[in-house]
Amino acid sequence: MTTPTRVTIAEAKAAPLPAGRLSALMLTHGTLELRWYEPKGSDTQVPHTRDEIYIVASGSGYFVREAERVPFGPGDALFVAAHETHRFEDFSADFAVWVMFYGPEGGA
Repeated sequence: MTTPTRVTIAEAKAAPLPAGRLSALMLTHGTLELRWYEPKGSDTQVPHTRDEIYIVASGSGYFVREAERVPFGPGDALFVAAHETHRFEDFSADFAVWVMFYGPEGGA
């Protein structure tokens, strides 16, 4: 995959989900992966092996990381360290995020 200069939300919404994945891969560069995640109804993800940052593209709800629960809305950035339990709850129907995985397996 080449590293594009720009990725639009329209391209992300149209990107296919690979088998067994909940998010679409939009670009890679070095250790960075940029993905699009747009769950419907509930968030079924499990802890990941790399650190990640979410940028909320649309929608609102609550983000749970370990024992913490915080509200979120468009433009918010959310951090999760590798192996931390996390999920989105009570989110609106238009909810979608950019997801950036980076760094080594096991976290930085």
